[in-house]
Amino acid sequence: MYERLKTSPKVVGVKQTRKAILSGEAMAVYIARDAERRVIAPIVDACEKAGISPLWADTMTELGTVCRIEVGAACAAVLANE
Repeated sequence: MYERLKTSPKVVGVKQTRKAILSGEAMAVYIARDAERRVIAPIVDACEKAGISPLWADTMTELGTVCRIEVGAACAAVLANE
């Protein structure tokens, strides 16, 4: 499930993920199930408007580990190759 996230260019975090979705750069969006609803609601909304079906990670810790950061991540996006 995480292969593209591990090997492709990506952004991590709510602000950068939302920016990538709105600019049309996001190919895939991962959202942690245990993230606060108020935090991920704008991401879910942006995905819906952009026609992207989000992929759900079980935990923020798991998503952070896959993204190779030392903290949990609420969301991340795989960027389109240019």
